[in-house]
Amino acid sequence: MPHLHIEKFKEIEYPQVQDEVTFNFVAVNSNHDDEKLISVTVENEDFFLLVKDENERSLLKSDKLTRPASIYNVHRALLAYAKIANLNVISSNVPEYQKNIHLQDVNALKKIEFFAETFPSDREVRIEVGFGSGRHLLHQAVTNPDILFIGIEIHRPSIEQVLKQVSIQNLDNLLVLDYDARLFMELVPSNIVGKVYVHFPVPWDKKPHRRVISTSFIEEVRRVLKVDGRLELRTDSENYYAYSYETFIAFNKTILHINKNRDIAISSKYEDRWKKMEKNIYDVTMINEEESSALVIEGDFSFRKFSASFDDIIKLHATTQKFEGGFIHFERVYKIKNGVMMRVSMGSFDRPEHTYVIIETNKISYYPEIPLKSKSNVSAHKFLDKVING
Repeated sequence: MPHLHIEKFKEIEYPQVQDEVTFNFVAVNSNHDDEKLISVTVENEDFFLLVKDENERSLLKSDKLTRPASIYNVHRALLAYAKIANLNVISSNVPEYQKNIHLQDVNALKKIEFFAETFPSDREVRIEVGFGSGRHLLHQAVTNPDILFIGIEIHRPSIEQVLKQVSIQNLDNLLVLDYDARLFMELVPSNIVGKVYVHFPVPWDKKPHRRVISTSFIEEVRRVLKVDGRLELRTDSENYYAYSYETFIAFNKTILHINKNRDIAISSKYEDRWKKMEKNIYDVTMINEEESSALVIEGDFSFRKFSASFDDIIKLHATTQKFEGGFIHFERVYKIKNGVMMRVSMGSFDRPEHTYVIIETNKISYYPEIPLKSKSNVSAHKFLDKVING
């Protein structure tokens, strides 16, 4: 993760602009004044820089929750703050270079709002969850130019690697998204997807609730798939294979194809390594045979006018409240110039949304953007509004 170790953190006046980076406001942890968040805007991307005081120095890096897909923009923000605040940098892993020429005009990287507002549905869609090096995703896009491919990944270097290839190969049928695939699937229209690829997902043997494959994920995939559409799971993990098979077969009606050590047209570098190690590769393919009803989600993310006190909000720090079908965990509370800000995780237990909520005297809003409009998030929002306003 890009970061700067600095001799001493220095405050600036807000808002300010340096090298086309806008510094909007600062938020100070209400329980630990050695932690601050700095709101920045770079090329229409809003995110936080995190400041942590450590013994006789401070650490400045990007906030993990809001970190943008473009690592280059994180670099710009870090260097711009160091410059505007005249920081004494002790050590840095932030390169001072220009944006890669292949990323200058790439429009393939999309925000979740792009899909939430108008989901592209003029042609068959195929989705790959966790595309890693991108070998399989790029091969499929090149081989099937009439099909729209959506690649979902949270590893930033992998994202930029694929974006470079999109530019080099001049692909116009591949979109990339940095988001939780479990949440993303909830906004995909019904019956438009030909295939969903889940190749070599993280097994999460010690945290099974974090696995991509789950009953709720399979339900959403069945809804978005066309008749005869397919979910293709490929894994080298014996445990993940066994767990996934049990999850699939628990459905009242399902069609599965099982393959072991099947060769496919393109493989990842990790798969090549595992084959050399004579490790078994398992394929579980689920075939959808039913048409689903159209997706309908009612509700919005508007808040009522703030009617409680800031002290009441600060007391929510580190508390959890549950409602039917979900929860809200108030991870941290921060003080800002005209109010407070909360970092919350909310929604369903197996695929929660993580976001910030800014509370000012006359306004309550999400930061950096409103949550994904899913049934679980809309329900969580209604409950959150009640908790904040009573």
